[in-house]
Amino acid sequence: MRPLARCLPLVLAALALSACGMFGGDDEEELEPLELVDIETKVKVRRQWSTSVGGGAEFLRVALQPAGDGRRIYAASRDGNVVALDPQSGKAAWRNELDTELSAGPGVGDDLVVVGAANGYLIALDAESGEEIWRANITGETLARPVVEGDTVLVLTIDNRLRALSAFDGSRRWILEQSTPDLTMRGSASPVVVGSSVVAGFDNGRLVAVNVASGDRVWESLLSPPSGRSDLERLSDIDGLISVVGQDIYASGYQGNLAAVAAESGQVLWSRELSSYEGVSADWNNLYTVNEEGVVIALTRRNGDETWRQSSLLRREPTVPVPFQTTVVVGDLEGYLHFFSNFDGDAVARVRVGGKAISVEPVVVGNQLIVQSDDGSVSAYVIEQPERPGDVPAVSDEDA
Repeated sequence: MRPLARCLPLVLAALALSACGMFGGDDEEELEPLELVDIETKVKVRRQWSTSVGGGAEFLRVALQPAGDGRRIYAASRDGNVVALDPQSGKAAWRNELDTELSAGPGVGDDLVVVGAANGYLIALDAESGEEIWRANITGETLARPVVEGDTVLVLTIDNRLRALSAFDGSRRWILEQSTPDLTMRGSASPVVVGSSVVAGFDNGRLVAVNVASGDRVWESLLSPPSGRSDLERLSDIDGLISVVGQDIYASGYQGNLAAVAAESGQVLWSRELSSYEGVSADWNNLYTVNEEGVVIALTRRNGDETWRQSSLLRREPTVPVPFQTTVVVGDLEGYLHFFSNFDGDAVARVRVGGKAISVEPVVVGNQLIVQSDDGSVSAYVIEQPERPGDVPAVSDEDA
């Protein structure tokens, strides 16, 4: 999530930084988002469908992001709508209009769809019908997608508490709490499950593994040690995407490091000084991240060596890059999707989803790229493969 105010001191810091740009003469122009230039389209991207889920979440930086379970795609809007969509057509199988504003989700698993409400409640729906099953008070707003793991729902709230609830009735099972710095970013990293543990990142720069069943702490690793004299300089939140490949965990902290961590022990395998509040994504070969200036960076998974960087999205508030077939995809503040080669970072395609920002990274579901804009629209994109000599043309429904 991008850095917005969670508390008054951070608001004042932001205003101070804005004032520096306001009276800085030529510096103001340097702070403008980099203008896009024409590119040569090398990959054909086609939109399969687009639909409106509900009211938008402009400038709120909430964690509303589509999710799939193999049969349907689920999405939620700020104004309380939760929908189940057919992956091929985008048509709604069901829609539940909840009577509350939503801030995170949906999390999907074991026939359950779970969303977080801005008023501190977690709401579980039946994945087949959309009927509400339970509503539990977690006494804090969540800006991280809930995770459904077996009979347990896991959720991280902005007060630095990781909670486990029963998937059957929402009753509390355990809570783990970490210290909260005086100044933090607005956002939370969605927990990830690795084996029998759930791994979560906290505002104090720590990555913690907890046993899902018992709530016992398995290990703790200080990924981003706070440094500096002021609270602003000591920001070290782990708020971005945490990725897992095999038994390796990859995470990054603001004003800190990007690191590979062993899932069994929490040992840091390697670390690179690289500040990112968007987090890190991964495929089998590379890691992808974006620094605080908007530079897209690819690194090798094995040792973190940089393989390429792409600077065409400076100050355009790009999302974390998402691997999608032979590309990595980034959304930006003007509603564009940028497709870069995962081999060398060259721009290969660009499409505009709409006029509003894309604040949360797209999601890959099967062969589709699913993206939700701040205006509440959800769209599906595919990369069309070039025809090869001897291929038999596909028969469309209209031709049949």
